[in-house]
Amino acid sequence: MAHVPAGLPVVAIVGRPNVGKSTLFNRVVGDARAAIVEDRARTTRDRLYGKAEWNDRRFILIDTGGLEVDPDDPIEAKVQEQARLAISQADVIVLVVDAITGMTASDQEAAELLRSARAPIVVVVNKADNAKRELDANEFFELGWDAYPISAAHGRGVADFLDELVKVLPPESAQELARKARELEVERWEREVAEGRLEPFIVGDDDDDAEKDGDEDGSAVAEADAQAARWDAEMALASTDEPPAIAFVGRPNVGKSSLLNAILGEERTIVSDIPGTTRDSIDTAIPWGRSEIVLIDTAGIRRRGKVASGPAADKYATLRSMRAIERADVAVLVIDAVEGLTAQDAHVAGYIVEEGRGLVVAVNKWDLVAEKTDKTFDQYVTWIRAEVPFLDFAPILSISAKTGQRVDRVLEMAVDIWGERRRRISTGALNRLLQEATERAAPPPVRGRRPKIFYATQAGIAPPTFVFFANDASSVHFSYRRYLENRIREEFGFDGTPIRLVFRDRTAVKLPRKPSRAATVAAGGARAKAGAQRRSAGAGPIPGSPGARAAGGPRKPGPGKSGGTGGSGGSGRTRKGS
Repeated sequence: MAHVPAGLPVVAIVGRPNVGKSTLFNRVVGDARAAIVEDRARTTRDRLYGKAEWNDRRFILIDTGGLEVDPDDPIEAKVQEQARLAISQADVIVLVVDAITGMTASDQEAAELLRSARAPIVVVVNKADNAKRELDANEFFELGWDAYPISAAHGRGVADFLDELVKVLPPESAQELARKARELEVERWEREVAEGRLEPFIVGDDDDDAEKDGDEDGSAVAEADAQAARWDAEMALASTDEPPAIAFVGRPNVGKSSLLNAILGEERTIVSDIPGTTRDSIDTAIPWGRSEIVLIDTAGIRRRGKVASGPAADKYATLRSMRAIERADVAVLVIDAVEGLTAQDAHVAGYIVEEGRGLVVAVNKWDLVAEKTDKTFDQYVTWIRAEVPFLDFAPILSISAKTGQRVDRVLEMAVDIWGERRRRISTGALNRLLQEATERAAPPPVRGRRPKIFYATQAGIAPPTFVFFANDASSVHFSYRRYLENRIREEFGFDGTPIRLVFRDRTAVKLPRKPSRAATVAAGGARAKAGAQRRSAGAGPIPGSPGARAAGGPRKPGPGKSGGTGGSGGSGRTRKGS
């Protein structure tokens, strides 16, 4: 689920198993794939958080597992703990019941459990997709709360239910009111810009400006401050800086949820020795310095064969884990120290690199490794580098989620890698490195022709992407590309993040060349030779040439003269005494 801001009221959806809580959750948050929905009880286990908005009120919605008084399964017992935590955090509780089955003993037990809650309670009678079932929903009024018949699958009655829900929400917090004030200020600013009524202002000495403009009361300064505030509101609202998202991924039962709980210091997600306990991707925001980071716990990624032959819940869980990698900035690949690196671990690592995400390899269960020496970890690193050489850029860390050994280093490394993914290198520094690299080792020739790399530039971040322009980009060998990548890493770092090198052909534009002096002289000689041949053939000189004018050809009359035939006069009259 997407990260949700703080300062919003919390609404928890509870009820017995298989009444449609996750379907209602998906309907309200507006994402049909937010929570796993299956026609089978006990599909949801952990708490799922989502952001919703209705009638200009925003709130956080929590999906929970089914409420049961005395579960007979150890995992379901932990599901109940998660549901009760959601109830304790909620400002409003939505009790979901089933219109098809009617009132059951489990519904009454869930209602009794909620009577001691401090938050107001709203009853939703789900699966009331026709008029008859809406009438049947009246029996749930005996629980003592207002009941609203809906059909979460089809959307019937959901709008009326949400209208009543926002009425019982607590008053808006100061944070929410400030956010709305910024939105109104930005809207007012955008209208003034569209209407052409927003004039620029110059930041300077306020007192001098007021004196020069004759604005002794400082109204111009006040207007400038108001417009500056609008700019600040625009920038604050338009900011897209999301907190770093770190996903814990790997095979089932390698300790991903245990690692998350060890970092948080609480039982945020359900942990058991049974593989496949986690099904949804669980987001948790924690403070980090002056900001915060989002931790994503994921379900174990199984092999394709097991996913295809297993239940639908396992298939959806794997898909959600892959989506968590796509929206994460850094992935922590958790592997089992006892079992070592497996083919499925390498498959997951390849997908992380393909998506361009940062990577930390966490070797969990280090406390179970027998007969450790000071060289044991180095041997593990050597084995991993040999099995997956494409992960030579990723740091490897041995941890124990059970004992807490080095779990804090996992987050420190992940945040450092997040910063590396956003590093920018100037074009000048990059091309100086390229010149040094090509002087040290030129690109190898391909098909008898050696490619030439002209220049390079960084085209993007997250992941860092560099574009190289060459005369024949396709002939740059793979080994030389790896050489350039290693030189970039040696010089600029980029630890823990894949970098992408793109090679493109430089488009050559041929400009007309200025003729040389020798070519000009040769052209003049050719013209003189042609004139001589023309005269020898009796054709006379070329019209307009100096030879033609000397032979009595027409001349352009001088200024102020009539153009007569006299040799010296311009009037055409003969001289006296001639």
